[in-house]
Amino acid sequence: MSTIGLKWHKLTHWEYWPFWAIYYPLFPFWIFLSIKARSFFFFNAANPTMENGGMAMESKNDIYKLIPNEYIPRTILIERETAIEVVEKQIVASKIDFPFIAKPDIGMKAFGVDKIHNLEELQLYVDRTPSDFLIQELIPYSKEVGIFYVRIPGEKNGKITGIVAKEFLSVIGDGEKSILELIKNNPRSHFQLSALTKKFGSKLDEVLKEGEEFILVPYGSHTRGAKFIDKSDEINPNLEKIVNTICTRMPEFYYGRLDVLYDNFPDLSLGQKFKIIEINGAGGEATHVYDPKHSLFFAWKEIFRHWNYLCKISIINHKRGYPYLSFKDGRAMLKENSLLEEQLKLV
Repeated sequence: MSTIGLKWHKLTHWEYWPFWAIYYPLFPFWIFLSIKARSFFFFNAANPTMENGGMAMESKNDIYKLIPNEYIPRTILIERETAIEVVEKQIVASKIDFPFIAKPDIGMKAFGVDKIHNLEELQLYVDRTPSDFLIQELIPYSKEVGIFYVRIPGEKNGKITGIVAKEFLSVIGDGEKSILELIKNNPRSHFQLSALTKKFGSKLDEVLKEGEEFILVPYGSHTRGAKFIDKSDEINPNLEKIVNTICTRMPEFYYGRLDVLYDNFPDLSLGQKFKIIEINGAGGEATHVYDPKHSLFFAWKEIFRHWNYLCKISIINHKRGYPYLSFKDGRAMLKENSLLEEQLKLV
């Protein structure tokens, strides 16, 4: 696709718009909620056991400690600049095998997430990472879903407010075109060309067999090219029961999105064959809105709905004694988060 074609596609498909273009028009509503809560940074009280309520700069490792252990992958925290020999010993002791996933302990948008196949790749990752990171066993399930959960403090159970299925970025061979040509044929993958060229190099010149799938990015991140599909119509009592079982066992967790790898939806609904790979708190988006079939107005309506929940929960928890973030500390957090994001883009 030509440069002009790509620009036109991005302009006419709001899911590719920058964050500010989607959220800045909603700023007056956030001000309204802030007045209602009497704090601009009211979200800090939404999930009291998460740093900043899970909005930003929270440690993934600390959040894993809140989740019942049987639902998460084996994970270890590696401090920055740890010698590779020490890292290797920690991996062996934790019974994590190659390949595995490495990702920043404090991260966002799947920046800095990589699949590590051997010690050489691990060394390269250790050398370039700007912060502490996690090593996590590779989960054998090929499907990913995001489940948004809300519970009002004081109520026994919460509810699922949205489900998004995530299709990993990939190409399908036709026996003629190279991987590079296939990438350029689809705007979704073409937008990732720079990162894919850096990652795969000359491999992109290879020709896949007809019908052969090649996974370009094995993570369900919209910023890394995954396609999001709204599956909210598949919310069912069994799934809500298992999600409630998990979330009510997490101390003071009321609002956020569970990112889950699973084998098949019927088993997931029965609480079988799945692992939670991440939980995003107050900063988690209801990502089912990014389904290409949805309009920007639908997205804004869903954002309003979830911000209302966030505000209501925060106000109740504040009355229970949990503090809001001060304006000074909130600004510092946002500044620190922006700086970290720029660093992680380079990993």
